[in-house]
Amino acid sequence: MADAPLLPQDEIDSVFQKRRGAGDDLSSTAKLYDFRRPDRIAKDQLRSIQLLHENFARNLASSLSAYLRAYVAVVLVSVEQLVFMEFTQPLASPTVLVALGLKPLDGHAVLEISPSLAFPVLEMLLGGAGKSAERLDRKITEIEQSILDDFLRIILQDLRTVWQAVTPIEFSIDSHETEPSLLQILEPNEAVVAIGFELHVGEAVGMLNLGIPSIIVKMLRQNFDQQWSLGRTQPTDKEHRRVLQLIGPARMRLDVRLDGPTVSFETMLALQEGDVLALNYPIERPLDVTVNGKHKFSGEVIQSSNARAVQVLEAVTEA
Repeated sequence: MADAPLLPQDEIDSVFQKRRGAGDDLSSTAKLYDFRRPDRIAKDQLRSIQLLHENFARNLASSLSAYLRAYVAVVLVSVEQLVFMEFTQPLASPTVLVALGLKPLDGHAVLEISPSLAFPVLEMLLGGAGKSAERLDRKITEIEQSILDDFLRIILQDLRTVWQAVTPIEFSIDSHETEPSLLQILEPNEAVVAIGFELHVGEAVGMLNLGIPSIIVKMLRQNFDQQWSLGRTQPTDKEHRRVLQLIGPARMRLDVRLDGPTVSFETMLALQEGDVLALNYPIERPLDVTVNGKHKFSGEVIQSSNARAVQVLEAVTEA
């Protein structure tokens, strides 16, 4: 190493000058990257998560309507990637927070029910009308939490069902919390997929927020790809027969026309018995057979028993 040749200072300066001249090209392709907000999953997978939870919203509206015996509407309002600190900061304080187990996967998810939704639901479960509560700034009691757990189990059951299409996950209640700042299940800078729902329960309106660690969703990338690829497979013979059975009784109008000349209305009124109209339609030319007004087949006139008929020669493929 002691005998290694050293570059003269002028050659070193020349190298740096060349690199400095090429710096503009490098900076034009550089992109900003915030290490505090890592993008852990791809946008197409985020779209798959959105479709998955749109199904969850429809199922949950039906389940909660039956459970509460009241009108319930659930709308998916947002699906985005945030760091855990950004997910918890906008939440009300106090609120209803639940740490969810994700067996057999490692880690926890977070479920939050806003006080504007939790207290009216509690009133309905206790036999009330479910009107908006006057005090929303108090902590929920242990007895109220115990009553609300059955409401939460309905939500988790629908979550299990919709995620079954991707992978079996046993969503379970691991712990409760009322202060978002005290929830220490994830690192502040750990990325989560934040999914927000707006619930209308009777006269009350509130948010249901779900946070799933992005690293867990990323691990399931292949499962998401398989789910949507299975949805694009060709239908089976059994499915073909079922569809044909459903549409078989449908009725359609079948027409065969011989195009003739165009005449004036005056000429048509002057027609009398015995007059002959020339159709100007060559005998060898195939007839157009239309189905509900659309040209579908070509055919020719034939004799069938004592009647005229049209024999289909070929199906017409529309351009």
